[in-house]
Amino acid sequence: MVKKAGVRRFAVLAAAAMLVLSACGSDDGDSGSDGGSDGGGESTGKVGVILPDATTSPRWEASDRPSLQQAFDDAGIESDIQNAGGDVAKFGEICDAMITSGVQVLMIVNLDSESGAACLKKAADAGVASIDYDRLTLGGGASYYVSFDNVEVGRLMGAGLQGCLDAEGKNKANIVYVNGAATDNNATLFKNGYEEALAPKIDAGDYTLVGDQSGEWDAKKAGDVYEQMYTQNKGKIDGVVSANDTMAGGIIARMKPAGVAGKIPVTGQDASVEGLQNILAGYQCGTVYKNTNLEADLASKLAIALINGEDASSLVTGSVNDSVTGEDVPSALATPEWITRDTVSKVVSDGFAAAADICKGDAAKACTELGIQ
Repeated sequence: MVKKAGVRRFAVLAAAAMLVLSACGSDDGDSGSDGGSDGGGESTGKVGVILPDATTSPRWEASDRPSLQQAFDDAGIESDIQNAGGDVAKFGEICDAMITSGVQVLMIVNLDSESGAACLKKAADAGVASIDYDRLTLGGGASYYVSFDNVEVGRLMGAGLQGCLDAEGKNKANIVYVNGAATDNNATLFKNGYEEALAPKIDAGDYTLVGDQSGEWDAKKAGDVYEQMYTQNKGKIDGVVSANDTMAGGIIARMKPAGVAGKIPVTGQDASVEGLQNILAGYQCGTVYKNTNLEADLASKLAIALINGEDASSLVTGSVNDSVTGEDVPSALATPEWITRDTVSKVVSDGFAAAADICKGDAAKACTELGIQ
């Protein structure tokens, strides 16, 4: 649930940031740092960033890392950006090393709320301000949360699937959900969104939900669960809500041998190169575009403000409730967009994806037709 945040809470957090600044001096130890501070003058502080993996989505290394790195370099802030590689133990080790090295702000994308909360508690005990990036750590007590409106992301997927079915004249449809990992709070929020968007059609009896399983953000697992549902329903599936492009790719790979790729609308998320190619080729009906440059910009500005002892409340747009602690976490949320074949060019013009990467194979002809270059 998103709420407007109270001024009093921000004043307290701003004061805490000042205390963090006075308590934690700059430390040049980088513990395997991937960042530097030569882009904006002498470093005035240090931020640590833990990314989750490089497999569930290409965005972490292709988009988030360079955007965050550039912002910190430009501000003269020393940064240590590392990737946990999907390994909870490694995540914990990186967290410990960053806190020991003297970071003043710790930004994390958790692998699960339990290990994420353990890391955030250590940061709090050490007087380090924290930012949950993209995923809220339930029970973690982060100082701030920066993400997209993730319920809206789900609504866009649900409305997008309906739009694709409408375009094919399918007023009656059997649909399935292939959800993200149960350990990821964002997956819950996405599902809340597409359930909300599709509830009127399901309640009216126009759509029947004939399958609802997790693909764990994994292409193969998503393909497996889709194939199981397809077999169980004797091929009578008319639409698929896939919670991201990686899983959509796995599902489409199973559709091709059955001759139904492009005939059963599939949603996605992340506007990945693979997802955009599948959209242009006609295999995927759309994707939710989250311009991670916007998210990284908000998060880096917030971290820089905290390090510099500045009031960060002007960067916050509201708050998101932590269902475990019951506390409202001050938040900055960016706005997602639904992308279809006719709007893929926007992702390219924004610089989020390159035409040279997208316009290959089955997508090349569509790029020519649409003037994507």
